[in-house]
Amino acid sequence: MNAPTKTEDAFHELIHRNHMWGLWEIASQMTPQPRPEAVPHQWKWALLEEVARQSATAVPVGDERRAMQLFNPGLNGQWATTNTLIAAVQVLLPGEVARAHRHSPAAIRFIISGNGAYTAVEGEKVIMREGDLVLTPSWQWHDHGNETSETVVWMDGLDVPLTKALNCIFFEMHRNQKADHGKPVNGSKALYGHGHLAPTWVKERPRFSPLMLYSFEQTMDALNALRSSEGSPYDGISLEYTNPQTGGPVTPTIACRVQLLRKGEKLKARRVTGSSVFHVVRGKGRTVIDGKPFDWAKGDIIALPSWAPHAHENTGAEDAILFSISDRPVIEALGFYREELA
Repeated sequence: MNAPTKTEDAFHELIHRNHMWGLWEIASQMTPQPRPEAVPHQWKWALLEEVARQSATAVPVGDERRAMQLFNPGLNGQWATTNTLIAAVQVLLPGEVARAHRHSPAAIRFIISGNGAYTAVEGEKVIMREGDLVLTPSWQWHDHGNETSETVVWMDGLDVPLTKALNCIFFEMHRNQKADHGKPVNGSKALYGHGHLAPTWVKERPRFSPLMLYSFEQTMDALNALRSSEGSPYDGISLEYTNPQTGGPVTPTIACRVQLLRKGEKLKARRVTGSSVFHVVRGKGRTVIDGKPFDWAKGDIIALPSWAPHAHENTGAEDAILFSISDRPVIEALGFYREELA
């Protein structure tokens, strides 16, 4: 390659000084395929459980929640588990209340251990049990409380990195420790939690699901009813939690899924655009991501970057169940979804 001339050097100095770069200088960033900075990573439950235990005495609950954020080691300290999602492990002790607040990032809670604590969302007190999925849609007042004698632990999932990248983060603390709890307890479940049957007199079609609680009991009933089905060669028996009014995802930015891997089942590999975070609800297995094996068991959490080849396998003596969140609603809405069989 010929050395640049004085004229060329002067030109580049001119444009750089004025905050411009030539496409010929940065064209390498237009890659043939996604190259996410996030890396596959696993947080073992043995570690998470110990962190949860120690946090109970090391961190008081005040205006902030006792939530340990899972930072992806490939993202240089960014508040992110993948490029678009953050997962965390939150702990609430008996008698505690996490102050009421609201934020523009959407959130989900998947209950890992403990029963009977609540999240109150826009006046509805939602009682949480192990395996339940609880929604906290964007900009809804919510507080968490534990009126039981059990310590309750759950996984948070939020679209914070995506919202932050769009410069759309808003946060507001409520003037009271608790917001209004005037609606019926588990009221949305009573109204909308009947599978494909939705109330005809409710005309609203919000962009997020009006059902705040997806019970683990109903989830297991659905998985067991399909256990003998062929399922997907890539996902096993995989179900998506949906908006009962529209059939769409539970939020515009976060999809939630649960999948059953039967004993001895070994799934095929593929890669898709968009990232996911997996939580092992039960069982043992192995997921190979980009050629690297991750052996998992109950309670583990795994980050899966966009376009990383991956395949799940049940290596245990019983069925395995994985819960996951992903950014697929955004990817599909923008027309960016692709998949490739590995």
